[in-house]
Amino acid sequence: MYTRSSASPPAPAPGAASGLTRRRLLRHGTAAAGALLAAGPLSGCASPASADASALSVWDLFQGGDGMLMDDMIKAVSQGARGFEVERTILDWGPSYYTKLAMSAAGGRASDVAIMHLSRLAGYAPGGLVDPIDLDLLAEYGVSQKDFAPAVWARAQHDETVYAIPLDVHPFIVFYDKDAADKAGLLDTSGELAPLGSPEALIDAGKALAKASGQKGILFGHVTDPSQSWRQFAAFYAQTGASFTLPDGGPPQIDVDAAVRVVSFMQQLFDGRTNPNNLDYYGALAGFIGGRGGMVMLGEWELPALKKSGIPLGAAPFPQVFDKPAVYTDSHSFVLPHQDNPDPARRREAHRYIAAIVKQSLTWASAGHIPAYQPVTTEPEYAALRPQSSYAKSAEVAVLDPPNWFAGAGSNFQDRMSQPLQSALLGNMSAEKAVRQMVREADTLLRQPNPVA
Repeated sequence: MYTRSSASPPAPAPGAASGLTRRRLLRHGTAAAGALLAAGPLSGCASPASADASALSVWDLFQGGDGMLMDDMIKAVSQGARGFEVERTILDWGPSYYTKLAMSAAGGRASDVAIMHLSRLAGYAPGGLVDPIDLDLLAEYGVSQKDFAPAVWARAQHDETVYAIPLDVHPFIVFYDKDAADKAGLLDTSGELAPLGSPEALIDAGKALAKASGQKGILFGHVTDPSQSWRQFAAFYAQTGASFTLPDGGPPQIDVDAAVRVVSFMQQLFDGRTNPNNLDYYGALAGFIGGRGGMVMLGEWELPALKKSGIPLGAAPFPQVFDKPAVYTDSHSFVLPHQDNPDPARRREAHRYIAAIVKQSLTWASAGHIPAYQPVTTEPEYAALRPQSSYAKSAEVAVLDPPNWFAGAGSNFQDRMSQPLQSALLGNMSAEKAVRQMVREADTLLRQPNPVA
């Protein structure tokens, strides 16, 4: 049995309902983050008690194309005598998802398994809102630490205890028009984007792409977006080798000189002429699809839309222009939301389910995501996925948000970092002033108490 329920169900695609036994609409109220401390049972949410007694309850935030791929993966592991019985609840992506996840764990209404961005783990593991993964039990089902890139595995831990099993790595990368890049002389002998190696080389690449395309060079949409500027800054900053450390209570430990150097470079790169500096997210995406730029900086999750565009599409890891290879990423990961008295048999099934799903991640890779379970990336079928396999090595140099309770995907931290960066790119603030504001914002966040500590 596989039951799929949704807080905001997407319209079913043709044939998408095949294999589903029923659909139940669950209503979830949006709660303020401050309600975490006083959270009681979460009314209306799916729980082991409300589901079929033999079915695993699973929460995630995958809708649209990703949602259908997850349907396919769950159907695949639900076949046969040892197939799983799964009741899947889909909630809307955003801060409310994480509030609901925390409330369910605090109020005794947690699902058996849930999806969490790895960058959010530091806000949940220390407060006991997720339970540790039993690595011995997971190993019984053929999944172990050696199967994951060290850079990602390190962030699945808190105090040397593993609390998450990564499903994917979804990096910030570059997509490019292969014809324009070839005309600009930017491809290597295998037809892939050649390494650039310096800030000056990336600036020159933008000029060459603009000349080759007859339009703009590199597109980047950041205006009013709460995350884009931070993703770009975090990648370049990590490449300098400097650390961005936010110890509890402060002050932030940020290399101001390195940060100013990075913001100054971002201003040079997006000069408003060769490379526009005033695009929003969808403006950059539409501009690239419409042939108005030779390259665009986006998350790999935009691959399905770009493949439909008809562009001769190439993709590559985020360009290394400073001393150290680094790519800004995050990871959809499986966690065990806290239960006071988990049933041992259900916990065993939860581990078996996680192991089975990560082994299905070749399906997940079709949307552009890099499988975190590395044995999949060594399969010939993955190597044949183009351009996905072109940026697979991003997982080896993954850089996530600082491990703080207030940081991570969809967080206020990313928004507060992006605002001064946006001003700097628009020419309304100097690099020095933008960095000073970033430091002040980080310091303010560090002085706020963790509501679940």
